[in-house]
Amino acid sequence: MTVHKASAYPAMTTASGVTVPEQPGAPAGEALGPAPVVRDLRAREGRTPRRLRFGAGDLVVVSGLPGSGKTTLIKRAVAAPRLDSQDARDRWARRMPRFLPYAVYRPLVRIAHYAALRRALRSGESVVVHDCGTQAWVRRWLAREARRRGRGLHLLLLDVDPRTALAGQRERGRGVSRYAFTRHRGAVGSLVRDAENGRVPAGCASAVLLDRSAADGLQVLGFED
Repeated sequence: MTVHKASAYPAMTTASGVTVPEQPGAPAGEALGPAPVVRDLRAREGRTPRRLRFGAGDLVVVSGLPGSGKTTLIKRAVAAPRLDSQDARDRWARRMPRFLPYAVYRPLVRIAHYAALRRALRSGESVVVHDCGTQAWVRRWLAREARRRGRGLHLLLLDVDPRTALAGQRERGRGVSRYAFTRHRGAVGSLVRDAENGRVPAGCASAVLLDRSAADGLQVLGFED
């Protein structure tokens, strides 16, 4: 697996031309797809690409700490179908009495979000999915769907330090508990360390590492026609 650090990659698809040997125990002749690749776009001093494009039918999952800017990035850069649990939360919040704590109706928000994700995946379209980093089972679900389609799953990982993420939570006026934030730090930190060492979650075709500057400079996150 290769970690690319120096040059910009404005277009990304699963058709990298790289192949890997069959896995031990895999059925003979089974197609395994291209080897995963990690793109590191951090610390580029304003020279990051403004566009990232993936293959038609691919899936992209955006991970990072709460407050790191995932929702902001998705709303600004994604024109394709996108699934953000924050959208589901906002819809339910408008329906609920203002005095009702979010914790009371949070299970309904999650059910609505995952039901919408299931519908989006069944459509066969390219989808960008918001992921908090702790829900590994969601990435496994997306990886299974990508394999079923014969397409790729890509991880877009926002590497933002905890202090900046906490400031982001204050700016949006909504945060998570200290316990939840600690869990997020552990999960996201593990994803970042793995990517820095050329490893991606099982089922992913690639990973892209972004810092806040790179995320702010990204204007289009889309898919080839």
